[in-house]
Amino acid sequence: MTEIVAGFGTSHGPQLKAPPPEAWDTRGKADRASNGLKFRGETYSYAGLRELREDFASEITPEVMRRRWESCQRSMDRLADFVCAQDIDVLVIVSSDHKETYGDEWLAPFSVYWGDQVAHVPFTREQLDAMAPGLAEAAAGDVPDRTILRPTHRELGKHIIQATQAEDFDTGATEVIPAGRYENHTIPHGFGFIYQRFLGQESRVPMVPVFINTFWEPNPPGAKRCYDFGRALGRAIRSFPGELRVGVVASGGLSHFVIDEKLDREFIRALRAHDGDYLSAIPAAQMRSGASELRNWIAVAGIAEETGLSVTGADYVPCYRTEAGTGNAMCFLAWERE
Repeated sequence: MTEIVAGFGTSHGPQLKAPPPEAWDTRGKADRASNGLKFRGETYSYAGLRELREDFASEITPEVMRRRWESCQRSMDRLADFVCAQDIDVLVIVSSDHKETYGDEWLAPFSVYWGDQVAHVPFTREQLDAMAPGLAEAAAGDVPDRTILRPTHRELGKHIIQATQAEDFDTGATEVIPAGRYENHTIPHGFGFIYQRFLGQESRVPMVPVFINTFWEPNPPGAKRCYDFGRALGRAIRSFPGELRVGVVASGGLSHFVIDEKLDREFIRALRAHDGDYLSAIPAAQMRSGASELRNWIAVAGIAEETGLSVTGADYVPCYRTEAGTGNAMCFLAWERE
């Protein structure tokens, strides 16, 4: 019988890949120029957010930022060791696409890739030069130094599509990665980062990419739908014929681009407590902007609940980059068999 042996969740924000203070300050300058900062259901200018919130100046000294960067690196090193120790045959990665791969022609709430392999393609110099300030410095953490064709598990992907459809989920089926924003038919950074940072660039562990439309209107799925889909995913994986050892991953989050520690800490508590009622009831208004990627974690929490995995370790590191509390709250979490 196929078994889900472990899972992990990780943030994948640019601040994890570009050390402070300079790289974080660059993203902070973009925040200060923004009029679209999302926080607790409302949208603010930087000045409006600064007026609303406490002063986070003490959180953005070079010493504090450096300490938090180093804490994140240690947490990711531990997760990489954890993954290596599981002897996984296939990794099912649940993440979102920032319209890097799929554009307005395809915005299904849930999609599963079931092709034979996926290309993992580095950026060109021209593409890096065109990125927003602070992003090019971090992009190298998402891509290999040359194009790599990463193996996928076609049969498991197809089985997941058909099994979740049988449970009344209209799961999108994608067999071909389109050209995408960079016209290179590559997997997006939420998936590429998992290989580059946790499995290793040369890893041959196959994956099944599961896409959730976390960001884009008009059809991002609600929290309950994500949790229920995760439980159906867990059942689908376990019903696959064979003796596979499967790992599951939530990639993205937590709150950003405005950090909300109250939301994050309540969310992590719910993950630890198997509190499906809380996870299923998070309002869509709280899952906007980068915090929309909580949907990926909710789905994997559903898998964990369905298959008897519990949180055995969670590191939470709020990485602030401006006085108004913008930045990326990082979380690194492991699920194991009870």
